[in-house]
Parts: sequence; structure tokens; C-alpha cells
Amino acid sequence: MARKRRFSDDAFGPTIERLMAEAGLTYRSLAEKTRLSAGYLNHLVHGNRPVPSDDVIKTLARALGVEAEHFREYRLRVITDRLERMPDLIDKLYRRYSA
Repeated sequence: MARKRRFSDDAFGPTIERLMAEAGLTYRSLAEKTRLSAGYLNHLVHGNRPVPSDDVIKTLARALGVEAEHFREYRLRVITDRLERMPDLIDKLYRRYSA
């Protein structure tokens, strides 16, 4: 069996879909494991709902056998939250990468 990559480079929906396929889960079985509705999960996978809160991402990650950090959007939120507390670093990064 192929080893799962630690981090996904794909968007949230395709990542969920891939992990479901790898685990052999349907929307209903994932819904049972997470206590989220199958319809809501379907909307997440197909991009009809925004990326959910960190708590929902953590719930999905546990059910799918990965860490929350597996999801690119979760990692971006963590970085953004930390950057918001460091305005000097934001300015430095902006000057460096805005050219």
C-alpha cells in the first residue's frame, strides 16, 4: 500500500475526495464518523461551501487518518494568524516579494 504524503498540495475538496477514496469511505460513512451530514460533506468536496472552521478540519482529519496540517488551507490559516501578530514581519515580507 502506498504511503500517504504528509501534506497535500491540492485544494480542500479534492484532498477530502482523495482521502475518502484511499480509505474506501462514502459520504455516508464519513458522515457517521464525523457527525457531519453527508450533504454538507458533498458540498465541501465540490466547492459549494467555503473551507470550514479549524474544528471541522480537525474532525475530518481524524476521521480520514491524517493530521489537520495535511490540508493546505489549514496551514495557510495558521500562518496568517501568526503573521497578523507580527506586523514588522509582514512589512519585511511584502517588501521582499512585492517586486
